[in-house]
Amino acid sequence: MDFCCELPTQDSRVPRLMSQSAGAVGVLLVNLGSPSAPTPTAVRGFLDEFLSDTRVVDMNPLLWRALRRLVILPRRTPKVAKLYESIWMSEGSPLVVYSRRQATLLAAELGASHRVALAMRYGAPSIVGALAELTNCRELVVVPLFPQYSRTTTGTIEAAVSDELSALAQRPKVRGVADFHVHPAYIAALATRVEESLRDGPVDHFVFTFHGLPQRYVEMGDPYRTQCEATAVALATKLGLAKERWTLVYQSRFGRERWLQPYADEFVPALAATKKRVLVIAPGFVSDCLETLEELGQRLAESFVEAGGQELRVVPCLNDHPSAIKMLAALVRGE
Repeated sequence: MDFCCELPTQDSRVPRLMSQSAGAVGVLLVNLGSPSAPTPTAVRGFLDEFLSDTRVVDMNPLLWRALRRLVILPRRTPKVAKLYESIWMSEGSPLVVYSRRQATLLAAELGASHRVALAMRYGAPSIVGALAELTNCRELVVVPLFPQYSRTTTGTIEAAVSDELSALAQRPKVRGVADFHVHPAYIAALATRVEESLRDGPVDHFVFTFHGLPQRYVEMGDPYRTQCEATAVALATKLGLAKERWTLVYQSRFGRERWLQPYADEFVPALAATKKRVLVIAPGFVSDCLETLEELGQRLAESFVEAGGQELRVVPCLNDHPSAIKMLAALVRGE
């Protein structure tokens, strides 16, 4: 992640982040984002911002704008709002709640030499607001909370942070964590979560599910699939699983074009014929969110049981688990 470029005069939106000799190391954690409430109005605003990002959807801008505003948002907003309502916590959106806890615990883990701020790529808290919390930092470490790199996730975070930093007359030395898909602390943290879930009883098969991506993006050079496969192999190795005991799938596809396969919503219910108890792990999600709590924990679990399975057990994401905080600290320190 390279933020080295000549800087224009300072924009009033973003305060100075540095005097080179002053301050602590700033840590900027960035996740995808969430609606501010499980309501149609909030969900529509969030989806519109997310789907208008050309790194996420690369269709003709004018055609996509019309399709998004006239067809997709009117149809999807009420449905998605109900889905969010089914997983909403008393403190707010699970993704934001767990991300805030991660930031708080990471700050305690790193100590006074570091200052930690949380941002969301879409929605609140904003990147510009988080940068404002990190004034007078001599160095900035940007940690996108996506273990596997894709231009649709880490790539768009890199671009957004770079845009904000380019508005500064002065800025700190910047280091970005591009990915951590096989980082030992990350794999160890995942394995710990799986082992804790296995205390509830043995299973017949393990499924590693990652968020989907259009096949076309991979064919254009996005390294996402390769890194997902590397994560799955590393985790299976850490757990001592034979090849026939686990499968990698992709979830959350959208639209009509071909996405990475196998599709979770097709493959997992089909397992029910021979594998009655299945453990599902989502290594691409650092925090539980709509895709893990509702899509996996509710819809996929119901589909599996309806197909004849007995139990679909979903492993909680890393969230605020101590191993997750140790992993984030290792990334920040460059270990």
